[in-house]
Amino acid sequence: MGNKTALYEAHVACGGKIVDFGGWDMPIHYGSQLEEHHVVRKASGMFDVSHMTIVDLEGDDAKAYLQYLLANDVNKLKEIGKALYSGMLNEKGGVIDDLIVYLMPVGYRLVVNCGTREKDLAWMQKQADGFNITLSERPELAMVAVQGPEAIEKAKAVLGGEKADIISGLNVFQGLESDGWMLCRTGYTGEDGLEIMVPEKEVADFWQQLKAAGVASCGLGARDTLRLEAGMNLYGSDMDESISPLQANMAWTVAWEPADRNFIGRVALEAEKADGVKTKLVGLVLEERGVLRGHQKVVVEGLGEGEITSGTFSPTLGYSIAVARVPAGTGDTCSVEMRKKLQTVQVVKPPFVRNGKRVYK
Repeated sequence: MGNKTALYEAHVACGGKIVDFGGWDMPIHYGSQLEEHHVVRKASGMFDVSHMTIVDLEGDDAKAYLQYLLANDVNKLKEIGKALYSGMLNEKGGVIDDLIVYLMPVGYRLVVNCGTREKDLAWMQKQADGFNITLSERPELAMVAVQGPEAIEKAKAVLGGEKADIISGLNVFQGLESDGWMLCRTGYTGEDGLEIMVPEKEVADFWQQLKAAGVASCGLGARDTLRLEAGMNLYGSDMDESISPLQANMAWTVAWEPADRNFIGRVALEAEKADGVKTKLVGLVLEERGVLRGHQKVVVEGLGEGEITSGTFSPTLGYSIAVARVPAGTGDTCSVEMRKKLQTVQVVKPPFVRNGKRVYK
């Protein structure tokens, strides 16, 4: 038996198929992963993401600490609630975790992955030596993602009042508090929507209100196909502690300026950049029959081999897509080993789908 969120009983009551996910008992689907995927692309769906770890950071050195801890530059956060995506790296430049950090009225709030919780917290505490800061985990907060073209209006109708007004004024990648809740215009699906932090004692009622308003319950299976269509990385598959952000299609999250900012992993990344990054993360498309899967071998003629890190059948497109780590010089096509045969596939730049439509070329 794993950890359970405050919505576990609601998942069981709705017929959710429960599986282990990073040590948590979570719903993979409620009957049809395919239908759940499509409802998010066409209307609205909700996901229990309370397994994510929320950490508050306060203290006089909070900004200086994050400037050292993260590869991105928190000085970009100029207004309350603004969010930033970043890798948290080790000294060799490998990704310990990817996370979101919000500028709060006092300090910062970080949201990190559930499967990396223990190592993340230990690493963050270790790096706190010499900084006047306090790290506080917030396990009393649940989190619900409401995603899809109808998601924001549905959430506003359910919440009403001040919370609805706040949602109306949110910019993308911004989150603001209201009465112990935090309403964030973020997501992991390639659709517009919200990730809402809710006190545990209130989240079951909120879930039922969303359901009554016509928001579909969705499991982690659909969340994975949606995020892959959106070209979003999954920690542990598309990057890990042995992979730098330069090899994980995350170079845009590395803030090289100011040049004198000494963040963890900077020296290693600068050396890798100067030497020439040897691999890159690309999108693959197979419009013929067959499904691309993680760990399948990729062959690039004249350059060597790579590997699919995430692959699936794309419900939106109707054919198979993947992301793969391949030699840096890979061009417009390569081959994937499927059933002991090489299948030619198209190489594209992710994302594959945004707002329900194909976007790659």
